[in-house]
Amino acid sequence: QVQLVESGGGLVQAGGSLRLSCAVSKLTFSNYCMGWFRQAPGREREFVAAISASGMVTTHADSVKGRFTISRDNSKNTIYLQMNNLKPEDTANYYCAADLDILGTRTPRLRTQYDYWGQGTQVTVSS
Repeated sequence: QVQLVESGGGLVQAGGSLRLSCAVSKLTFSNYCMGWFRQAPGREREFVAAISASGMVTTHADSVKGRFTISRDNSKNTIYLQMNNLKPEDTANYYCAADLDILGTRTPRLRTQYDYWGQGTQVTVSS
């Protein structure tokens, strides 16, 4: 059974940093593009960032561009989200997701484009 396990969330003051991790098992990690999404209470789950299977292509939502960076380590079956200059509006539950990417070029932005999801890790930014 495919597993995606997020970690690294927590409570941080505005302007601070966190690094989220998502460890993946039971699939050929290097064949899958990966994404980060977030969901705040009462709001839709929204796209944050995505990285292709090869790691050569990344995309970030405008709201986090210049502050957040997605990366992956295929030797560790893990992706990361480095979050700097955090703002209270970044408070949410953060989820990682995976989808097949044989050509190594996909960076999907829609929730429906991902087959596998983690359980989430909470990030809270205090003002």
